[in-house]
Amino acid sequence: MDWLSAENTIAVLTAVLGLAATVGALWYERRVPRRKRLGYRVQLDTAIGDNVRTGGANARLGLFDETPEMSDATLVLLRVENDGSQAVSDADYSGRALHGLTAVFTGRTVRGLAVTAPSGDDHLMEHFTAAAGLRYEGSTLHIPRVPLNRGQHYKLLVLLTGGPVGGDVTLSGGIQAGDVQPNRSTTLDDKPPLLSRPAQLLTVLLTLSVVTLASIIVLREDDPPPPIECATGELTVLGSTAFAPVVEELADKYEDDCPGSDITVSAHGSAAGLRELDDAGRKSTGKGRDKGAPALLAFSDGPGSDGFPRLAETRVAVSVFALVLNDRVPMRNLTLPQVRRIYRGDVRNWKELGGPDLPVVLVSRGSSSGTRDTLQRRVLGGTFEIKASSNDCLGKDDPSVPVTRCELDSTDQVLDAVGRIPGAIGYSELRAASGLKGLHRLDLEGHAPSTDQLLKTGYPYREIEYAYTYGLPPADSLAAGFLAYARGTGIDVIRTHGHLPCATPEGLRVCAEGRPGDSAGTPLPQSSNSDSPQRAALRRTS
Repeated sequence: MDWLSAENTIAVLTAVLGLAATVGALWYERRVPRRKRLGYRVQLDTAIGDNVRTGGANARLGLFDETPEMSDATLVLLRVENDGSQAVSDADYSGRALHGLTAVFTGRTVRGLAVTAPSGDDHLMEHFTAAAGLRYEGSTLHIPRVPLNRGQHYKLLVLLTGGPVGGDVTLSGGIQAGDVQPNRSTTLDDKPPLLSRPAQLLTVLLTLSVVTLASIIVLREDDPPPPIECATGELTVLGSTAFAPVVEELADKYEDDCPGSDITVSAHGSAAGLRELDDAGRKSTGKGRDKGAPALLAFSDGPGSDGFPRLAETRVAVSVFALVLNDRVPMRNLTLPQVRRIYRGDVRNWKELGGPDLPVVLVSRGSSSGTRDTLQRRVLGGTFEIKASSNDCLGKDDPSVPVTRCELDSTDQVLDAVGRIPGAIGYSELRAASGLKGLHRLDLEGHAPSTDQLLKTGYPYREIEYAYTYGLPPADSLAAGFLAYARGTGIDVIRTHGHLPCATPEGLRVCAEGRPGDSAGTPLPQSSNSDSPQRAALRRTS
């Protein structure tokens, strides 16, 4: 699990917040003086007269109805309580007057008073005497210095006249190391809140953090474990341009699945890739240099030549290639003899094969191309194409050559030229030639280029895709991990691009052929390095 995942972050923040709250609470208890506080609230403010503003309708009987002065009378029930953290004694009242608190009923006149205390606190009534300062005048009520333990309270039922219901009621007085203020409780006769406002806020935050953490853990989908082929480091992949789209997608997926890996694809042709890999390998293990295989991997359309005895091969897939023809030539099938005549330069115009009156233009790849090498071995019977006669594929620069033939650097360039030039023919990897405008694929000997029908039809223009390393790569290297990924987790990518993975049962049959002969049945020469220990070991994994 990634350390910076959401649940880990929430868990750490929750733990830190809980620890900070505990330390803060201890510090507050020891360092911050506990305040004394008297709170008050109006629990009742109602009309008992029949002429009270905003009092609403009422019915009266008895003394309320018989006393004229009661026509605008109201009753207010005022609760005074100790809602602080310490007891308040009579000596804690700091005013110089005899009484301790003053209640003011703005706009109304006090006419009478009744004081009550809860059961069990009857002793509080001893303090409500005139000698202790209990009196009223006008709108002001003076309240004696009543000692209250934490949570104790008393109530004042005050009879008022001359003002509306809901007028301002304020209670004031001085408390040493404390204050008098409206009570925060939303209840009527219950005890004050056990937790202060900061404590309540802290509790809410902690609860939300825990709930959020639990929700993430319960609701999130488990991240799939990384593939077993994962390794870290840097790797450069060289070689085949035909197989490059597969390698590029495999590299992207590998980097997504395996953090810490960096794979660069630099495809310039099969033969060029093998030469670069061999050169880098010989330099990295040469005298005076750090020993070890270079962080390079090369893909080749077909087996490498005999000149690279230190390269070890792994068979990855079977690639199917296709001849492509410009749409101005409507032919859909060629026989192998016809193809060989075309590439020998014996056919100069398509009308010689029953096609339109258009000159034949051969759009080919350079000598380092594995796709070209496969054509020569598998389709042309081991012979070579006629030499190049044009640089731009549009006109002959060498009049001694019977047809126009050019060489281009990549599969994409070949396909673009064939689609633009009337009468042009070329070749490419199967999927790259699909759905392009201006050209179409050709069948060979009546067999359509198809991976699905590869074993049934014996379609000749195909080849094994080999991956080469300089010697056997270390098991924990990125090169070894990427190869294992391509033959395991990545086989769906290979199949999607129109290739047949060697790691599948059907692909195994073709990949196990070894270095096969061409389509005409002429065996190809075995390379002298084909039986090297490195190659033999890797072939056993194929």
